[in-house]
Parts: sequence; structure tokens; C-alpha cells
Amino acid sequence: MTNATHPQDSPESILLFAAGFGTRMKALTQTCPKPMITVAGQPLIDHTLTLAQAMQPRHIVANLHYLPHVLAAHLAPKGVLLSQESPEVLDTGGGLRHALPLLGSAPVFTANTDVIWKGSNPFQVALNAWDPARMDALLVCIPIPRCHGRSGAGDFTRDSNGRISRGGDLVYGGVQIVKTAGLASIKEDVFSLNLLWNDMARDGRLFAVEYPGHWCDVGHPEGIAIAEDLIANDVV
Repeated sequence: MTNATHPQDSPESILLFAAGFGTRMKALTQTCPKPMITVAGQPLIDHTLTLAQAMQPRHIVANLHYLPHVLAAHLAPKGVLLSQESPEVLDTGGGLRHALPLLGSAPVFTANTDVIWKGSNPFQVALNAWDPARMDALLVCIPIPRCHGRSGAGDFTRDSNGRISRGGDLVYGGVQIVKTAGLASIKEDVFSLNLLWNDMARDGRLFAVEYPGHWCDVGHPEGIAIAEDLIANDVV
């Protein structure tokens, strides 16, 4: 995967976030990690993994914590490297930093695994728009009217240059390209990527690209049927 003048500025690896407890899924995750819940005939994580594999990255890594043996048995035979978090789960920022020995020092893709994308490959959408000279992170976002299974306000506003600020009608879809050097200056062990994004936004280097298709949040039980309907039917 290359899209920049200098290969070291292009993402080479992908981290799949798969460590969470899935508490919003209630009884469904008592004995099954959320990424392994079946959606449209296959584990939820496989929908994102297929998109990741299409990019032919150097490495695909998944972070694990809750019921890790179930995910490990599924992912390891597919060539996915495993970053296990123990004794505590490290949240998105801490999890990314913990996985860096497997991911390398170049910018990386990260992806939430509890969503469904309908349309273009979001990793490719991000790569096509990636400009490391201007950007420290590029988030793939979706306007609220093309979001399914989600209620409430959006996450960001995007200006005419693509820079984003908090609040607005764009929803972060869970795929991004991010430079990881700033993680070293964060003192906490357990922390959200929001801390890193805040630093980037302050420096004017946090950007978004608008996803041209549809997206569904499958982080709650009702999202399963909504996602299956989205997969099965044409939407405009």
C-alpha cells in the first residue's frame, strides 16, 4: 500500500480493534466476544477483515482482551497477528500503542470491528485522500443521513480544507490513517485515541474524508437486523 512520495509516510499495517467487552450487546456477549457475533452469515469481524485484506497490507493485527481464545482461534489461521492486552484492557489509544511492535513505525490504519460498510472500501477511501505533509490523522466519516443503527448527534464538523473539529453532523465510522509518534508523550497506560486526536486538532492536523456510501453501527443488538437489511438491499 503506497500513496505518498515517501513510502515511510504511507500506512503499511492495519490494527483491528477487537478487545472490548461488548456490554451494549447484553446477553449476546456473555460467552461470545462481540466481533464473533454472526451478522449476515459470518462473524462480524470478518466483514472488516475482508476489507482489510483487500488492501494487501504488510500486517493485520487484532488486539484481544475479552474471551481472547475465541478470537485467537478464529483469527490466527487467517494470518492475523495478535496483540493481547492483560491484565487490563487498554482502550483504543493504549491498545494502539501496545500493538506498535507488531505494526511498525509508519502510519497505520485502525478499524473498529463492530460496524458494516456498504459501498467503497473505506480503507481505500482513506488512502486516496491521505496527505501526510498536512495530516497526522485522517478519519473516514459519514454524514448522519447515511448512518444506520445510530441515534444522536454527529462527532465532527469538517471545514473547506478537510480539517475537523468537535461537534457537527459527521459520524466517525471507525476507520482512520494515523501517525503514531504522538502516542509516546501520553502518560496514561489506558487512554482513548481522543487524547491523540485532541493534540492533532490543536495543531490543525486532524482531518476527515467523507465516505460516499452507507454505514451501520452494530454495537448493540438492534444493529444486527439493521446491518443485515443494509447488506441485503440497495440503498441510495
